[in-house]
Amino acid sequence: MSKIAVIGSNMVDLITYIDRMPGQGETLEAPGFALGCGGKGANQAVAAAKLGADVLMLSKIGDDMFADNTLANFQRFGIDTRYVQRVPGVSSGVAPIFVRADSHNSILIVKGANAHLSPVDIDAAAADLRECTLIVLQLEINLETVYHAIEFAHRHGIAVLLNPAPALAGLSAEHLAKLDFLIPNESELALITGLTVDSPDSARSAARTLAVSGIRHVIVTLGEHGALYVGEEGEFQVPGQRVDARDTTGAGDAFIGCFIQHWNRDGSIRQAMEQAVAYSACSVTARGTQTSYPDSEAFARFQQRH
Repeated sequence: MSKIAVIGSNMVDLITYIDRMPGQGETLEAPGFALGCGGKGANQAVAAAKLGADVLMLSKIGDDMFADNTLANFQRFGIDTRYVQRVPGVSSGVAPIFVRADSHNSILIVKGANAHLSPVDIDAAAADLRECTLIVLQLEINLETVYHAIEFAHRHGIAVLLNPAPALAGLSAEHLAKLDFLIPNESELALITGLTVDSPDSARSAARTLAVSGIRHVIVTLGEHGALYVGEEGEFQVPGQRVDARDTTGAGDAFIGCFIQHWNRDGSIRQAMEQAVAYSACSVTARGTQTSYPDSEAFARFQQRH
């Protein structure tokens, strides 16, 4: 099986379920709390691994009580952790997440050890990365590391995918043009392009500007409306699936984890998007991030019901 490399973050999710956010100086009782493993890189790696992908993870963990649990969590899903390394004297990354009753969420992130993943770490893993068919990146690590990984992939003919989240303005056009896949959501697309994105039509127009700039495949996730493709294979939209959402945390990462597994296995972008839209919809029917991601058997049962 072809291996996928995920170069990115891991976080400890501190999830508080709320009726509403407190005002300044106000204390409220919250109805629930959960502690979980997260981080955009880790989420995408775990989703892909749960669906059967062979995943190599490059990440940094802290020197604290969370680190061993994070490492064990990767290993539980069969993820190759040779390049998940501890940073002495530094905290692990954490993500306080607040989930409202309507399933929408607000998230803070503290990079912690993730800020120490550097270009040197990519060079140290070069021999194993060259054996991979796809490199997957996000923006919860230092931008210079992301750019170095894009250059590495481009130089060695390895497909590279960037999920530009959390969104940043002013990303290097030179590096974006070397991407095979860019997968933003609507707000990320708006920030990258500087254009208004408030509908599928405006998302399509904004995505065209990125495709013209050299990115081979632009895929915009549209939440309950599915996903939009603009690129070398034309333009099309995969419709969303209606479900009763309980928690939308990590839904975008579920999409990408499923997409990379199916595209890496079969090579069909449309089919991978169709699977990813369904997988993301399935994930929001349960609470949590990685805990909401079904394995292949559970996903198959969801698809049969829908």
